Amino acid sequence: MKVAVLDINGKETGRQVELSDSIFAIEPNDHAVYLDVKQYLANKRQGTHKSKERAEITGSTRKLKKQKGTGTARAGSIKSPVFRGGGRIFGPRPRNYSFKLNKNLKRLARKSALSIQAKENNLVVIEDFTFEAPSTKKFVNILKAFELENKKSLFVLGESNNNVYLSSRNLKKAKSVNSSLLNTYEILNANKVVLFESTVEGIESNLSK
Repeated sequence: MKVAVLDINGKETGRQVELSDSIFAIEPNDHAVYLDVKQYLANKRQGTHKSKERAEITGSTRKLKKQKGTGTARAGSIKSPVFRGGGRIFGPRPRNYSFKLNKNLKRLARKSALSIQAKENNLVVIEDFTFEAPSTKKFVNILKAFELENKKSLFVLGESNNNVYLSSRNLKKAKSVNSSLLNTYEILNANKVVLFESTVEGIESNLSK
């Protein structure tokens, strides 16, 4: 599959890049995509939620009333969960939500995500560029050239391009990542995936192992 290489103004440069069908044109595996996205979101959870149970509540241990003869249920502690201000029954405790997936499945999920975006014409290849210094204004001008200022976009950088990364970091709907940090969730969450020309070979190398 051949794709035209565009410049930072959104114009064709006259060059084309060959995208491997084994990476960008496979039959998507929905279940692999689901598992990889689920793992990504689970790994981001802090898992620090905690509520106090009856043993952790501050309060008197005095028996509230006599055992029998009151006509109501017996009660031995103000910290019981049945009373207001008492402990919580089976409340949440700190836990780790992360889980593991094998590398082949994660690779399949990312290839599926890229194939979905390519099939829907949401994949763009742009010639490599950099800034002399971080400039959000210049990056916004590039977004405007591609009509992405109000859409979610993912720029996949080749080598460490710190100035471009810093220029996009303050923008809510634009994100820049290195090709080695590409993940299924961010690929599918973007309205447009913009690949630097130099990243194509690296992505194909990483996903064809």
